[in-house]
Amino acid sequence: MLWNTAYAQAANSAQSPWSSFIVMGVIFGIFYFLIIRPAQAKAKKEQALVKELKKGDEVYTRSGLIGTIYGMTEKIVTLEVSEGVRVKVIKNQISGLVSSLTAPASSK
Repeated sequence: MLWNTAYAQAANSAQSPWSSFIVMGVIFGIFYFLIIRPAQAKAKKEQALVKELKKGDEVYTRSGLIGTIYGMTEKIVTLEVSEGVRVKVIKNQISGLVSSLTAPASSK
């Protein structure tokens, strides 16, 4: 008896097969514009920064290390973190220029 009632309710609430595809498409669109697209833009910006690095730039790494570029190869950057102290890091671990961290103080 209960099974017949359940089947009757399921038959009455039948939806178009396209409605589930539309819902999944909307969810994918939301994820694309809120997560995927900004991540791609950030990755492009970081790649452009790494390509433009040159000796003497003051940079910071993903781990928080700040130093001046002393030397570079294709994949490795040598940072001088203090006078006479040099550290080799992988080029892709450079996050940005220190000048971008120090924003000008706002005058009140």
